[in-house]
Amino acid sequence: MMRRSVGQRAVRTFLCAAFLHFLFIAAEHVKDASPSSVLHRQKRKWEWKEFTVPEELPPKSLPYLITTLKNTLSNKTTEFTLIGDGAGDTFRVNKNGEVLLLKKLDREKISSYSLKAQLINSETKAMLEEDDFIIQVQDINDNTPVFAETYSGSVNERAGRGTPVLKVLATDKDDPNTPNGMVTYKLLNGTNFFSINPDTGEIQTAVDTLDRETQSVYKLLVQASDTPGFQGLSATTVVTININDINDNHASFSKRSYHFDVNEDRPRGFNIGALQINDHDEKQNKNPTFTLDDTHKDIFGLELNENNDGVLILKKELDYETKAEYTFTVTLEENVVQPMDNRNPWTTAQIIVYVKDVDEPPVFSQAEYTFSVKEGPGNLIVGSVSARDMDKTSHRIRYSIQDPTSPVTVNSETGQLLLKTALDREQQQKYMFYVTAQEESTTAQKSNVKVTLNVLDINDNDPELASESEVYICENDKSGTVIGVIGATDLDENPGLFRFTLIGKSSNFSLHDNLNNTASIILTHGGFNSKSSEQIVLEIEITDGGTPPRKSIRPLPLRVCVCESDRRTSYCMAYSKSGITVSALIAILLCIITILVIVILFVLRKRYQKEALVSLGKSGSEIHEQLVAYDEEGGGEMDTNIYDVSILTSARADSRVGPDPLVPPMYAVVNKPSACKGDMAVMIDVKKDEADHDRDGIPYDTLHIYGYEGSESVAGSLSSLESSSSFGSDDDYNFLSDWGPRFRTLAQIYGSDVDTSY
Repeated sequence: MMRRSVGQRAVRTFLCAAFLHFLFIAAEHVKDASPSSVLHRQKRKWEWKEFTVPEELPPKSLPYLITTLKNTLSNKTTEFTLIGDGAGDTFRVNKNGEVLLLKKLDREKISSYSLKAQLINSETKAMLEEDDFIIQVQDINDNTPVFAETYSGSVNERAGRGTPVLKVLATDKDDPNTPNGMVTYKLLNGTNFFSINPDTGEIQTAVDTLDRETQSVYKLLVQASDTPGFQGLSATTVVTININDINDNHASFSKRSYHFDVNEDRPRGFNIGALQINDHDEKQNKNPTFTLDDTHKDIFGLELNENNDGVLILKKELDYETKAEYTFTVTLEENVVQPMDNRNPWTTAQIIVYVKDVDEPPVFSQAEYTFSVKEGPGNLIVGSVSARDMDKTSHRIRYSIQDPTSPVTVNSETGQLLLKTALDREQQQKYMFYVTAQEESTTAQKSNVKVTLNVLDINDNDPELASESEVYICENDKSGTVIGVIGATDLDENPGLFRFTLIGKSSNFSLHDNLNNTASIILTHGGFNSKSSEQIVLEIEITDGGTPPRKSIRPLPLRVCVCESDRRTSYCMAYSKSGITVSALIAILLCIITILVIVILFVLRKRYQKEALVSLGKSGSEIHEQLVAYDEEGGGEMDTNIYDVSILTSARADSRVGPDPLVPPMYAVVNKPSACKGDMAVMIDVKKDEADHDRDGIPYDTLHIYGYEGSESVAGSLSSLESSSSFGSDDDYNFLSDWGPRFRTLAQIYGSDVDTSY
């Protein structure tokens, strides 16, 4: 290879030198035809233009003589110099004009160098001539082809011969214009199935029988070489080719028959089981379709699961008591592309489904019940629900309602629904509740059903004036003016057409029924004043259009207003919308009189009591009273007998002698010595001291307080012991007979003429 390169270089050098010599001779014979010396063309002084030098020279070949500079003006006093790319370090010129290469070159880094050759006078350093020249770096095959990436591709199985798969690319840094940089491709394996274009690197299929089920991946070794036709440099890479699957294999059942067990209470859509399918294709190309015989396709169905196998599903509820076993045939079909073989797969299979008996809950005759009942009393029976046990045992069913807010009760034996109370549509129009049916068995299976109760309307509400029915009179209204339009409302569902009538004759107003559920109030005589305090109320009779019709009389208060020209109110006299009737006013007055009478009676009674006490004090009567204050929890009213009043009166008794009166044994606490006249205070202290120190007496926490009034007291006694005698005199209550029939009974009881005939 080196010999061939040196020979080519010698030929090139010879041709270049001959061409330059030819140009130099031609220039010598060219004469200037112009008379002007400025335009006179100079003869060419340099005898070269371009040179070449091989790259990658070994160190022992350096310095390497590239060429010798020649100039017609050179002599002993001149010398050559170089300036430009690489001058001085890469290239050097000696005194003889020889251009030398000083170091190894790399064409892949720098392919050419531009230099200037200068001819100068060595004594005066004056420049005589200069010219440009180029040194081209000659390429040698010193770079191996390189693949840019790792390649992988794919192709469908059974693809036609010559189908493109992928294209590889290798690059070579050597000169592409020379054989050193030209790359060719070759397959080192897999040539039975694939081929490669040696110039473009495109890989194609060589056969049309690729089968993914036989081999799904191919690894090809591709070689890239330079210098075609010679033993150049080369590199290899591995190319991965995947075979894509297509639907070219028939699907088939994995076995001839399938058996399944399913409980009779399974719902629709229940997954009974899977029918496993054999298919050599991948999942995405496994697309079987199933067909059931006509007698069972309404009960069972087949769908695909995530693995594209068949799944038997339930389309209709099963009943063990009706049928316990099902046998049917399923057919399998699939559209394939040019099957690889002619084998006969299993495309039909027998399916056997065994129904298992379970204890089922009761089943209602309807999925949901709806009843309607009129509101009001007298509607007791709503309807009835019915359920039965679907098992062969057929247990007895009992009904119940668990919702306490339900307006309905159910007969536990018959399922008949009865109202608890009368319904009112205006309060609630619809009720929803659940009825429970439960078997009388050990398992006590139960089920629920929804019941909707709609309340039907009857005409049971009186019509009312509409809230917006506000009518007013303007002071400047003339006769015939429509002062307002009234409407009506009714809580009933369809009250029909309302009719309006003005109750009583009125000389100032009239009513016109508009026959559209409204009525107009017309002013027949004007002249009203907003300063008048008299309130105007019209009574309107409203009749609804129900069956039977209902009517009501409603008051319509009218206000008198100061209005502008368009009846827009500026000021209206304010009246209470609910005025006080005459009967209400009389009742209020009677209540006030009754309260005054009671107050007068109370004052008079106090006055007579005070006069009676004063009279008793003046008569000299004397009353002694035992006062007992309690601070205990036991004893009751009988504790007042602990002390005898006679002890207190003994102070005034001159002739009384003998022992003290005996106290009942259960209250005997202390001895009660007699007291002397005028010694009452001493006696009280003695009694108090005995009570304080006698720890055996009961009760222990009794506080005895004694009060004594002498006979000389002007106020008399405050005791109530003798009040019955004083207030029972004839003069006390005779005045009751003068108070009218309401106090006649009191006068008969307490007066002087007491009638005891009753």
